Amino acid sequence: MRTLKMNLLLALTLLLIPSISKAQESTVTIEFDNAETASEVVQNYIAALQKGDVATMNMHLADHAMIYGLGGGLDSLNVAQHKEYFKNSTDSFKHTITQDLYLPVKVTNNWNEGEWVLAWGTNTLTNKETAETIVIPYHTANLVENGKIVMSRYFYDMMNVMMAQGYKITAPE
Repeated sequence: MRTLKMNLLLALTLLLIPSISKAQESTVTIEFDNAETASEVVQNYIAALQKGDVATMNMHLADHAMIYGLGGGLDSLNVAQHKEYFKNSTDSFKHTITQDLYLPVKVTNNWNEGEWVLAWGTNTLTNKETAETIVIPYHTANLVENGKIVMSRYFYDMMNVMMAQGYKITAPE
């Protein structure tokens, strides 16, 4: 497990710290006081999604939290919009999370400073009416403060979601 964490830390460092100024020494660490607690917050949030428990999902968000990337693009949702989004989703789909992995990291002295939990996995959505499934590999980056998620950024393959819904991609002529 240690080797996996170290490899993920190296990848994270390369992604989250594109340039280090000589005047500013940025650091990233996976061992910090709140690492386990922060990871549990995100794991409990994901477990609530899998149970279709939107109220518990929202309980893990700070009142001023912002959620980015749901629905693609640079969209953003506040806590009330997050609740509505996932209420609609869980009313229509059962979410099954598999192959999930959580990596707490602490970034200091950089634009993305804070205690983060990076999560990867597969979210298989099963339509409650038709039983059709859509498999969505995902990644989230969650900023955790005082035991609550204050920002979550979702990254997933919108193309496979669109194609699973019957959209066709036509090459330009």
